[in-house]
Amino acid sequence: MTDIFKPIADDRSTQASASDPFPGQSTPANEAGRTVLVGLLGGIVSAAGYVIYSRLPDDQREKLHAQVRQAVDSRVNELRSRFNL
Repeated sequence: MTDIFKPIADDRSTQASASDPFPGQSTPANEAGRTVLVGLLGGIVSAAGYVIYSRLPDDQREKLHAQVRQAVDSRVNELRSRFNL
């Protein structure tokens, strides 16, 4: 075997099992599990945020709305200036 066709050894390939079809890469089942986990965590965080938001007094909600409007306005203006709209 010439040097051109020899695989390069790295830490990932030495840790992979012999039955792994793609050493050093995650399997599709692993990716699906990660996707479900991220989705579940995102749902939990958004539900907690909604519970906190729903318990805020009206004056704090208005302050939060004003901050969000200001952030959105600044982002829209930045995008308009970039695209010359």
